Amino acid sequence: MADSLKDWHRHGASFTYRGHKIFVRSAGDKAAPVLLLIHGFPTASWDFAPLWTSLATRWRVLTLDMLGFGFSAKPKNYAYSIADQADLMEAFLRAESVIDFHVLAHDYGDTVAQELLARESVQPRLRSACLLNGGIFPEAHHPLLIQRLLSSPVGPLVARLSTRASFALSMRRIFAQERPPTQDELDGFWTLVTRDNGRAVLADVSRYRLERLRMRPRWIGALQATAVPLRLIVGTADPIAGLPMAERYRQLVPRPDVIEMAGVGHYPQVEAPERVLKAYAEFRGMLTPGPGFT
Repeated sequence: MADSLKDWHRHGASFTYRGHKIFVRSAGDKAAPVLLLIHGFPTASWDFAPLWTSLATRWRVLTLDMLGFGFSAKPKNYAYSIADQADLMEAFLRAESVIDFHVLAHDYGDTVAQELLARESVQPRLRSACLLNGGIFPEAHHPLLIQRLLSSPVGPLVARLSTRASFALSMRRIFAQERPPTQDELDGFWTLVTRDNGRAVLADVSRYRLERLRMRPRWIGALQATAVPLRLIVGTADPIAGLPMAERYRQLVPRPDVIEMAGVGHYPQVEAPERVLKAYAEFRGMLTPGPGFT
């Protein structure tokens, strides 16, 4: 059974990045290969709670709430960017003495993973990347109206006027009808978004959508040029980044490895955790044996 939000927080720790407190979690054998989980917008690392225990039986699992999200600091007047979040990930990995690692990412986290791919860092070295539903290709991304408004000049006003009810409505729209979010999940997601006056930075964080357009050549190029093994897992009932995203991935990424999940929406790790675990374990089992690949 997945941790409640309260338990997820209670079992966490923290480290400092550029003077800001970052919420982190770790589990599993420290001698095992490292799996870094990168969450999406607008929620936080708790999104991976349904997978956590199972993943930790096989790998050393690390995750954090990115700056501006969840239980981490949400500084005002901060230059939020995908590159900075990637810097945060690398700082966290170095603090954990990680030499090489694998990534399982979702949504906003996909774009952070693309930036990590583009860097081709020697250490810590990225060994594989598995991406869940996200706006990998801007032209195939269909954000909700609230997402478009948040990244527009009226974003700060929209964020201030957002309510628990309007947030719940948006979340229900992006989950599959077969598996809507539970009330506990909606309450937890809202808590993560609004904690520490989170609405005050929501518009600033959400401008990553514009960053995706500006940085498209770098981030799409990283997917096309990398030798790092990739897999895309897509819930096809997602109205934001579902089947059209999978089709675009097949068009643009060499040797595309795509797993489609019918009846699953934007949050596969929450809606269908067992299917995601199976698809991810299969992906890891396909990788070439060697240091860091088991």
